[in-house]
Amino acid sequence: MSILPIITPADMLRVLLRAGFVIVRTRGSHVLLRHPVTKRVTTVLMHSGDLFRRTIANTLKQAGLSVKDFLRHLKN
Repeated sequence: MSILPIITPADMLRVLLRAGFVIVRTRGSHVLLRHPVTKRVTTVLMHSGDLFRRTIANTLKQAGLSVKDFLRHLKN
């Protein structure tokens, strides 16, 4: 059992914005985000439905966020 919750793309975008990422551009259903300090770049696919846990884990890896930080930003 994974400790990553299943969330929507809007929730993932909200978490990344709370973590300090800013939206660089939007093209179609893809939102490109960049962190101004670490210069890390990640993309969130804004589709209907929930994200798979593997997609959430890959996005967190690209963003450099730990699961603990992710859950903390998700709860706030």
